[in-house]
Amino acid sequence: MDILSFRSQFPLFDAASPETLTMLLEGVSEREFPAGRAVLMEESWGNAVFFTLSGWLKVRSLHNQDVTTLAVLGKGDFFGEMAILDESPRSTDVVAYDTVRLLSISAQRFVQALKQDSQLSYRLLQLMVRRLKKTNQRSQLRFQTPAVRVVTVLLGLGQSYGTEVEGGIAIYGLPAKDLGDLAEVSPTDTQKILDKLQEKNWLMLEPHNHRLRLLDLKQLQQLAAPR
Repeated sequence: MDILSFRSQFPLFDAASPETLTMLLEGVSEREFPAGRAVLMEESWGNAVFFTLSGWLKVRSLHNQDVTTLAVLGKGDFFGEMAILDESPRSTDVVAYDTVRLLSISAQRFVQALKQDSQLSYRLLQLMVRRLKKTNQRSQLRFQTPAVRVVTVLLGLGQSYGTEVEGGIAIYGLPAKDLGDLAEVSPTDTQKILDKLQEKNWLMLEPHNHRLRLLDLKQLQQLAAPR
């Protein structure tokens, strides 16, 4: 991969210097993980940062027998940096929904790049703050109805990772349990909301290819509007 492609695919490297990108690319490796494979394991020590070339993943937390989906990642995202910066075991798992292609950079090389390139460090801080804002926005959804919470999450996934298709925007068809975790709605209620939206032809579930198509964006956006 050349420098221009690397920079264009990953927002983290928007402002990184050519020298930094060259150094990172010299140590990058590409890996593919099948659906259901855990890319990172909870409580393992961080030894690399990962960058998503293609595919969908979920970040989950395990407490005893309870598994909670905390976030969904897609093309252009990076993960694994927290364990490196904090120098502590990872607190979450990252699991592939479908076949994913990832680039990995060793912890040592990534930290070296941050130390020598202040613009890269600043950009990393910006993106981490953006993640925190998204988390805060999700917490504020607790005061909205379950339907508003579910639709807001769907629209957010569409905006971040959706692909334009005929009649709408396609995203990965998350299981009701995972979508419910993100929206803080029970799996049963989440499925009822999805069924109702499908009856209205506002979205279409395509279980055969694990895809969900957002059809009537105007109606969905009106439903998700703050009240």
